[in-house]
Amino acid sequence: MTYFNIKTNLSILACSLLLACGGGGDGDDEPDIPDMPVAVTPPGVSTLIFPDNNEECTEGEVLNDTQSSVLFQWNTSTNTSSYEVNLTNLNTNSLARIISNTNSAPITLMRGTPYEWFVISKGTGTTETAQSSVWRFYNAGEGVLNYAPFPAIAVVPQRGSSLSSSGNLTLEWTGSDVDDDIIEYEVFFGTISPPETSIGVTSDSTISTQVVASKTYYWRVVTKDSSNNTSSSEIFEFKTN
Repeated sequence: MTYFNIKTNLSILACSLLLACGGGGDGDDEPDIPDMPVAVTPPGVSTLIFPDNNEECTEGEVLNDTQSSVLFQWNTSTNTSSYEVNLTNLNTNSLARIISNTNSAPITLMRGTPYEWFVISKGTGTTETAQSSVWRFYNAGEGVLNYAPFPAIAVVPQRGSSLSSSGNLTLEWTGSDVDDDIIEYEVFFGTISPPETSIGVTSDSTISTQVVASKTYYWRVVTKDSSNNTSSSEIFEFKTN
């Protein structure tokens, strides 16, 4: 009698364990396979349309004596949900960022002022972005017959770079003007910021100077046009090892 009870109890226990562990099926059950993450394609690069590069912007709505509203436009880019317009006032170097869900944005500008702009494309589900080319323009001002040149842009050495050389070094930059009447550049160079020592005036976009190792150098370019308008670049910096 005792043996029968033990055997019966063991049978009941075995059945309970089998049911709890999913036993008793047809044996064809397979483990769940987690879904593979869906790859998100990064956004594409947008192409700028307006305001035109290195031109005077004469379109837009005049708001008052000092401001006007201009509609910025660019091509739509693939896999993009929003655009960030980065706009720099080249007189003050102040940066503004404007978000748009379409391929245009009305922006209020100072009249008679040079600007630089580019567009960053952003997509949903990814942190990757894509940047357009960088354009410059002058927003038209009342009574302005000749605009000052755009501030020069450093080419060599690149801003913040480190050089493993000393001795003779050629500085190189680019300059542009909506009136296309640049006549000369004056370059200021030294180990103190801002650099105040002029190392020459040239009609070219390069000039040579001397550097030594283990120094930080600063330089800037003043651009002059035929109407004696001038513009000063930002202060560029590089190091020698």
